[in-house]
Amino acid sequence: MKNKVIKENKCQRCSRGLTRFLNKLKDFYVKSMTELAYKVESGCGPTDVNVSTLPKSFSTTSRRLSNSDQDLAELVKIASRRGLSKKVEFELQSHQRSTHGRVSIHGVPHRRSMGMGKIDEDKDYDINEIDSFDLIPIKYPRSKSHTISKNVECSNSASWISKSGCYCDHRLLILIVSQSNQSSSTQQPFSVLSVTMNAKMRTRNVTENGDSFEDSILMTLIGNGEDLGPMVRHSFEMGKPENLLHQLKNVVKKKEVEIEDLCKLHYEEFIVAVDELRGVLVDAEELKGELASDNFRLQEIGSALLIRLEDLLESYSIKKNITEAVKMSKVCVEVMDLCIQCNKHISDDQFYPALKAIDQIEKNYMKNIPVKTLRNSIEKRVPVIKNHIEKKICGEINDWLVHIRSTSRDIGQKAIGFASLARQRNEDMLSRQKKAEEESSLGLGDFTYSLDVEEIDENSVLKIDLMPLYRAYYIHICLGIGDQFREYYYKNRMLQLSSDLQVSSVQHFLGSHQTYLAQIAGYFIVEDRVLRTAGDLLLANQVEVMWETAVAKLTLTLENQFSQMDTASHLLLVKDYVTLLGSTLRQYGYDVGPILDTLTNSRDKYHELLLAECKLQIKDAIINDDCKQMVLKESEYPSNVLCFHLQSSDIMPAFPYVAPFSSMVPDCCRIVRSFIQDSVNYLSYGGQTNFFDFARKYLDKLLIDVLNQVLLSTIKSSNTGVSQAIQIAANISFLERACDYFLQTAAKQCGIPARIIARPQTTLMAKMVLKTSRDESYHALLDLVNNKLTKYLSLMENVNWIIDDVAQHKSEYMNEAVIYLDTILSTAQQILPIDVMYKIGNGALEHVNNSYMDTLLSDSLKRFTASAVMGINNDLKSLEQFADEKFHGTGLNEIYKEGSFKGCLVEIRQLVNLLLSSQPENFMNPVIRMKNYNTLDYKKLGIICEKYKDSPDGLFGSLSNRGGKQSNRKKSMDVLKRRLKEFN
Repeated sequence: MKNKVIKENKCQRCSRGLTRFLNKLKDFYVKSMTELAYKVESGCGPTDVNVSTLPKSFSTTSRRLSNSDQDLAELVKIASRRGLSKKVEFELQSHQRSTHGRVSIHGVPHRRSMGMGKIDEDKDYDINEIDSFDLIPIKYPRSKSHTISKNVECSNSASWISKSGCYCDHRLLILIVSQSNQSSSTQQPFSVLSVTMNAKMRTRNVTENGDSFEDSILMTLIGNGEDLGPMVRHSFEMGKPENLLHQLKNVVKKKEVEIEDLCKLHYEEFIVAVDELRGVLVDAEELKGELASDNFRLQEIGSALLIRLEDLLESYSIKKNITEAVKMSKVCVEVMDLCIQCNKHISDDQFYPALKAIDQIEKNYMKNIPVKTLRNSIEKRVPVIKNHIEKKICGEINDWLVHIRSTSRDIGQKAIGFASLARQRNEDMLSRQKKAEEESSLGLGDFTYSLDVEEIDENSVLKIDLMPLYRAYYIHICLGIGDQFREYYYKNRMLQLSSDLQVSSVQHFLGSHQTYLAQIAGYFIVEDRVLRTAGDLLLANQVEVMWETAVAKLTLTLENQFSQMDTASHLLLVKDYVTLLGSTLRQYGYDVGPILDTLTNSRDKYHELLLAECKLQIKDAIINDDCKQMVLKESEYPSNVLCFHLQSSDIMPAFPYVAPFSSMVPDCCRIVRSFIQDSVNYLSYGGQTNFFDFARKYLDKLLIDVLNQVLLSTIKSSNTGVSQAIQIAANISFLERACDYFLQTAAKQCGIPARIIARPQTTLMAKMVLKTSRDESYHALLDLVNNKLTKYLSLMENVNWIIDDVAQHKSEYMNEAVIYLDTILSTAQQILPIDVMYKIGNGALEHVNNSYMDTLLSDSLKRFTASAVMGINNDLKSLEQFADEKFHGTGLNEIYKEGSFKGCLVEIRQLVNLLLSSQPENFMNPVIRMKNYNTLDYKKLGIICEKYKDSPDGLFGSLSNRGGKQSNRKKSMDVLKRRLKEFN
């Protein structure tokens, strides 16, 4: 970023410097040309001139022969290199001398060439015929044209003029005179003899510094921008160009002086502009170098990235090809595995698995086989296999119908047993997987996983002999009575189903539910086998009618039986077997959703029964708790602390370990954990796949409606003491901490990842409720403490408030109150959080403060003396000393730096200080009141001051006051009483 800012500054500085330089250069050029134009004198005079014509091919222009632009550039360079005027003048003179000797490529000097004249456009002239012009010194308008003629004697100059070039038209005649570097004896000096003007012409009859009239004319022509071509040509024709050359030199000198003055006038600004331009050039070079280096570095980096990009694209292409090849190979391998299984079943005469494998190939793989040869081979072999299987089917049916009903119960029990084993295997596998993931996340080691696949032969395991049915159906088809056989088979199986759905009235449903459900499962397993393997013997809609009839009867039976159950374990037992029935029949394609919905409808009743049982268990655990801290051995620590995440630190403590909670906490945690397991067992394998929300809902209900209510009722019970309340309050805080463990346990039972429950929205509401209950328990505990302190402080009623002598020690009731507070705060410090102990201490001391104020304000206390106030002062000092020692001894001063226990007694302290002060009336001073008595209320203070007597009303006290003078403190107190009355 810094380099970028530097580059920006350099670019801006370069652009600004270059702009300023160009602006100054433009201004300088325009100003110089303007001043030069105004300084040139304009005018003309007539002379006698003989002008001869030149060929038109010899044409020149003043721009080609004038080298003023080059002179100006050279002057600028000299001025930029020289700062002093003398040096500029010296360089200018040397430059002029070198320029005088320089000759153009055509042999004519560049700096001396211009002579201009005008001719009359209305009259024709022949240059060769004109010998002279008469000079008429009359000014003519510049809009008129004039003719210049010269008497010329020229022999060899015509050829030189033709080389130098000239051009004539009807208005302007231009002659360029130059002195050639080549010496020629044939050239003759040219001169302008005379100029005659036939019309009015602007003239100027002023000569400066002794200049001749011809110089003035030449200056005028040059100033007017006239073409000097004819004049130069005439000079050469006359053979006397020396005079013209001399005149031109004079003009050049005058112009050089003017240019030199002009340069002296502006050279400082020009030098500054040149210096700025140089600085701009330097910065531009630096910027150019930095840009070049940055470009080179970017090119290097870009080249490396392009190479890597090409490698990456190539790798992606290879990866894509490999992925496609693996995918194709995987499909082929799966198809070949199915083909191998099919061949094996056919070789073992197990036609149903063979047909099932073929059906799977046709449905799932036939269109997706990537290898054409394999696909064609499978398409050719499938019809052959089906024909071979159909030829094997045959059997008898009458005896088979009786046999199949007797064996359906065994078939159903075995199928349900297989489903139970499969569920157990899945649960074990999931538990091992979760355990391995947890250990792996903790970095405990590497693990090796293996997959055990157990293939089950359904025909041999379930022992369903359908060969007679196949054979009978085949024979009937061969006989041409297949429809009659199908109707006969369907009617008899429906009669058997109606009989199987009847519940036994002799035996209780809890004992007979397994055989009842197994019979139904075996029946539909057989029908499924018939439907899948017997061709069109049994239609799908017929099986659907059978299943709908069974579902309607079965759901009604389950609802009636569930409504009659009053034990959660019985309901859970039946539910588990129903879910196994559903899992078994779902494998055969039956819709078991309505049956599982029956379990969902009974979900609330099951949890009500379960909550009632847990409530009794929690009450027993709390009643049997002695509300004392548990002392744990090393072997008991994991099962009572670690397993419920109740430890405050990961460091193992010293044993025997005194836990800050009682036995109620681990007992309640075990009850809650058992509730979670039973709840998840009922919710799992039901109609909902994601039942974690329901488990959390019922867990919240247990913790809030059962555990929390039992704890609150216990702590608010009249039989609960302060020590028991302290322990229960501490137990609630640990149960609140255990809520995270309960939620983790529920999530683990439901198969929810740990990262899901880490979200704020998945927390238990019970945690907030227990936190509120914990605060309520603290308030209840504080009420108990305050009630106990009230009993101690009630002894103040027995105090003699008009005592004459001052007690030297604290009172007995205050001593007992301090001992009690010390015991309570020490116990709270051990098992309660530090902030709770601070709240209890504050509340207790505020209660003491309020008790003192209530006693002094009560109607039962009519008056009290200064001696009684001094006794209160002694008690208050001992209480303040205890408060300071406890506040600093427990480390509360490091946490609550702005507060203290002593601050809770500030009201009674300010009251005692006021009553014992020498100037009580200072209370009415706003500054003193805000500083020393800011907690005292006017109304309360007025009531207390009315009861306050400075001395007792005894016999000797009255005699002593009768003739004596009132003390200053009494006067001040009287003033305070009077002003308080006025204020109130």
